[in-house]
Amino acid sequence: MERVKMLKATKKPRDKKDVMELVRKHNVKFIRLWFSDIHGQLKSFEVPVEELGFAFDEGMGFDGSSIKGFARIDESDMIARPDPSTFVILPWRPKESAVGRMFCDIYEPDGSPYKGDPRYILKLNLEKVKKKGYTFYIGPELEYFYFKTDKATETLDEGGYFDYPMDAAEDLRRDTILALESMGIKVEYSHHEVAHSQHEIDLRYEDALTMADIVMTYRIIVKEIAKQYNVYATFMPKPMFGQNGSGMHTHQSLFKGNRNAFFDPKDPYFLSDTAKKYIAGLLTHVKEFTLILNQWVNSYKRLVPGYEAPVYICWARRNRSTLVRVPLYKPGKEKATRLELRSPDPACNPYLAFSCMLNAGLKGVERGYTLPEPIETDVYHLSPEQRKNMNIDCLPGSLNRAIEYAEESDLLRETLGDHIFEQFIASKKVEWDDYRIQIHSFEIKKYLPIL
Repeated sequence: MERVKMLKATKKPRDKKDVMELVRKHNVKFIRLWFSDIHGQLKSFEVPVEELGFAFDEGMGFDGSSIKGFARIDESDMIARPDPSTFVILPWRPKESAVGRMFCDIYEPDGSPYKGDPRYILKLNLEKVKKKGYTFYIGPELEYFYFKTDKATETLDEGGYFDYPMDAAEDLRRDTILALESMGIKVEYSHHEVAHSQHEIDLRYEDALTMADIVMTYRIIVKEIAKQYNVYATFMPKPMFGQNGSGMHTHQSLFKGNRNAFFDPKDPYFLSDTAKKYIAGLLTHVKEFTLILNQWVNSYKRLVPGYEAPVYICWARRNRSTLVRVPLYKPGKEKATRLELRSPDPACNPYLAFSCMLNAGLKGVERGYTLPEPIETDVYHLSPEQRKNMNIDCLPGSLNRAIEYAEESDLLRETLGDHIFEQFIASKKVEWDDYRIQIHSFEIKKYLPIL
C-alpha cells in the first residue's frame, strides 16, 4: 500500500486547459469517464489520453439502451461530456501509467441535456434553490461492511462501536482515507461501527453536487482499497441477520452567502423559521420519497425497530430514535447548525436522494409547514397506542409499500421528472416481483418440517 500513501492531491482543475496541464504533468495515459444509471450504479468507459481533446470538444458517444433506465433501443444514441472540474488521478493505478477520471454529463445527440441523467436532475433541483439565494450543503455518513469474500458474510472481526483492540480493519481504513485525500476528498474521522466488521469514514460537508460525486467516488475507493487487501467491502444495507444494518445519515443545511440560514440565536432550539419549515417538509413528504432513499428489497430489512434504524416520523435534538435529529448548538459554531436525516442507506443514488431531500424541505419552506414539537423520549419503547396519540407515523415497511407511496407522489414526479420517475418505479416493481416469487431458506427451515 506504499503507493497510495505517497500520492498527493492534485490541484483542482477549473477547465479543459487545467486538465490538459495535469495530464502532461502526471504522465496520464488513460481517462476514465464516469456517470450513473438511475439506481446510482457507476458506469464507466476508458479512452486513451490522445482522445481527451475530442471528448471535451465533441463528447463521446455510447449506447444508452444498455444502461438501466436510459433510452429505448430506438432512441439509444447518447453523448457523454466530461466535467473538467471533476478530474482526479485514480490512486490505485500505477504512477508510471496513471489513469485520470472525470464525471460526465449526458446529452442527447441534438445537444440538449438528457432527462434520464441523475446528475442532470440534481443540477435542475439545485437551480431552484440557487434562484432563492441558497446553497445546499450535504455531509453524509456512509456505513459499510468488510467481509472475507463476496460469496458469504464471514466477518473480519467481532468488534463493536469505537472498538480498538478488536478492529481488524484499522490499516485498511487508513489507506482508504489516504486514497480519498489524494483525490481531494476531505475526511473528518473514521471508526469501527456497531455491527461486527462494520465501519464508517465520515466526510466533511460540501455543496450537494460535489458531494454526490464524492459519494459515488467514496464507494468505489472503499471497494478498490479493500480489494488490495484481498477482502470485500459492501454497502448492502442489511447483510447480516441480528446485526445493525448500514445507514447513510445525511446532514444538511442551507446557506445564504456565508450565513447559515438554519441558525437563529433567539430561538430556544437555535433553529430559524426556515430550518423548522424545512424539517417539516421532510417529515411531511418522506414516505413519498423513501423509495429513492431506500431503493432495494434489502433496504427494508434494515428499517425495522431495534437496530438503531429510524422508522418513526418525528424529530428531536439528542434522540437518535427519531427520523430527523438536530445536533445540539455549540456557542460560536453557528455555521455548524444543521439537521440529520437518518433513514437513507448507502446503496441509494445520491443524485436523486439529495434532490428529493432538498425539494421536500423547500416545499415546507414555500408552503409554511408547521413543525411539530420534538420527541425526546425513546420512540422504540412507546406502545403503538402512545405513538398514535402523539401522531407519530412510520416509514413504509417494504419495497412494495414504498412503491405505492411513490406512485401517488406529485412531489416525487416533480423532483425526478417524468422519465426517471416512471423508469425508476417500473424497475422497482420488477425487483419486487422477482423477490416475492422466491422461496427463501427461512421458509424451508420453518415450514417444510411442519406443513
